[in-house]
Amino acid sequence: MFTGLIEEIGKIKKIQPFGSALRLTVSAKKILSDLKIDDSVSINGACQTVVSLTNDSFTAEAVEETLKKTTLGKLAILQNVNLERAMLATSRFGGHFVNGHVDCVGTVKKITVNQSSYLLEVAFPPKISGYVVEQGSVCLNGVSLTIARLSEQTFTVSVIPHTWKNTNLAELRTGLEVNIETDVLGKYVERLLVSGKQKLTEVKLLELGF
Repeated sequence: MFTGLIEEIGKIKKIQPFGSALRLTVSAKKILSDLKIDDSVSINGACQTVVSLTNDSFTAEAVEETLKKTTLGKLAILQNVNLERAMLATSRFGGHFVNGHVDCVGTVKKITVNQSSYLLEVAFPPKISGYVVEQGSVCLNGVSLTIARLSEQTFTVSVIPHTWKNTNLAELRTGLEVNIETDVLGKYVERLLVSGKQKLTEVKLLELGF
């Protein structure tokens, strides 16, 4: 479990194919202070397991399913990636519940630079349309953000300068892809309502007070 608050920007040091998967070695500093083998690390929003460590890097293995659903398979040597260690139960919860289970890849449609913020418009596939809500949470490349505007095919998030400067969102350009994870709470609510006899209908919504 993660919060979507990026701890540092790492850099891809080595990419080693094995079978149809990839071993990714990432240079880092801050998160290495207490990182151990078998720990979970979010790399651009994708939860990965640490399989080896050095004094200045860690290695994770991105398997077929991860490469299919994320942008990790398109990473290049020296590319910057957002890093976050799994959250501690004793820590403040500053972002939102982030599993590190990327739902899909979106495409940057437009970047608007305002006087005190940045607007990032992202096109998303239809399969996640039920989980993106105006003023709701979304995770882009591991960054916890709030949806400010929503249309049928895109959503727009507002990014403060601090987040823009301290994540790789500042490196995004129109046409580039980003990892998207929607709010897990919405998925569980939907599953409960549509499973068995709890079909989500207008009548059921009225019964629930909506």
